[in-house]
Amino acid sequence: MALSPLLLQKAVVDAHTAFAREPGGKNADYIPFLAKVPSNLFGVAVVTAEGGIHVAGDATVPFAIESISKVFTMALVMEELGPEGVRSKVGADPTGLPFNSVMALELQHGKPLSPLVNAGAISTVSLVRAASADERWAKILACQGQFAGRAIALSPELNQSEQTTNFHNRAIAWLLYSAGTCYSDPMEAVDIYTRQCSTLVTATDLATMGATLAAAGVNPLTKARVIKGNNVPHILAEMTMEGLYTESGDWAYEVGLPGKSGVGGGILAVAPGKLAIAAFSPPLDPAGNSVRAWGAVAHVARELALGLYAVPQT
Repeated sequence: MALSPLLLQKAVVDAHTAFAREPGGKNADYIPFLAKVPSNLFGVAVVTAEGGIHVAGDATVPFAIESISKVFTMALVMEELGPEGVRSKVGADPTGLPFNSVMALELQHGKPLSPLVNAGAISTVSLVRAASADERWAKILACQGQFAGRAIALSPELNQSEQTTNFHNRAIAWLLYSAGTCYSDPMEAVDIYTRQCSTLVTATDLATMGATLAAAGVNPLTKARVIKGNNVPHILAEMTMEGLYTESGDWAYEVGLPGKSGVGGGILAVAPGKLAIAAFSPPLDPAGNSVRAWGAVAHVARELALGLYAVPQT
C-alpha cells in the first residue's frame, strides 16, 4: 500500500474519531500529578521516516513521558556499551510480571531481564557514562531532545510528585545494588530515573522520537544522526519483548509493531523504515496502558497494513 500524505492523514483522523469517546480506564492515581490530568485529553500523531507530520486532536498538548523514556536511555547506553553490553548487564527478555515487580528481580538473582521494566531502567540509568550525577542527567535529557528534535524539559511539579512517591523504586535500587547490577550510587540512579520519567512531551514529539528509530537513527525533522543504525534493531527487539508491560504479547498479537507505553497515557509504535505512530490519553487499563491510545495506534497500524507479521495471502 502506498502511504500517501492524504492516506496517512485520513488514518490518523479516523483513529481519533473512532476512539475519542472510548470508555474505560482511569488515570494513574498513585502519582498525584497524573491523577489531576484531564481525562478527556486525546491526541494522535504520525511522523514518517521522511519527516511528514500528521496529527489529530490534542497532539500538541504536553504530557508526562513516564516509562517511554526507558527506550531512549536504553538507546543512549547502547551507543556507549553496544547491544551486547546492554543484553549482558541488563537483559533482553520479558519478566512476565508487572513493570515494578520485586519478585521478578529476586527470581533472576538480581538481573533485571529488561531495560523496559523499572528495575532494568534503574540499572540502565546507572550505566550511563558520567563523572557526576549532573552529567548523567544532562546526557539523558539531551538524548530525549535529540530524538524529539527540540529541547525537552523537566516538569518540576511532576518530578516533585514522583520523587515523593518513589519508595518502591528505591527498594528495587537497593536490591539491584546488593546483586551487583546497579552501577552507580543506587539513590542517585533512582533520582535520575525519576527525573527522566518526569519530562513533558507531546504526541507529535513522541512520534518524532519513534520516527527517528524508523529512520535508522536519523531524526527525520533535523536530519541529524542520533544513534547508530545498527543499534536500532536491538532497541526495537527490546520494545517487542516488554514494551506494553504484561500486555506485550497481546500488543504483538493485535498490532504487530514494536511499541512502548507509559502511565502518563502515551503509547508509541514503530514501523521500521516507514513511520512511527503515537497517541496520548490519560485513562489506563489495569496493566498501565492507555485505553484510547491503544485503540488509536492499533487502528492506524491496521488501516495502513503496517503489522510486521503479515504474510501475503495466496
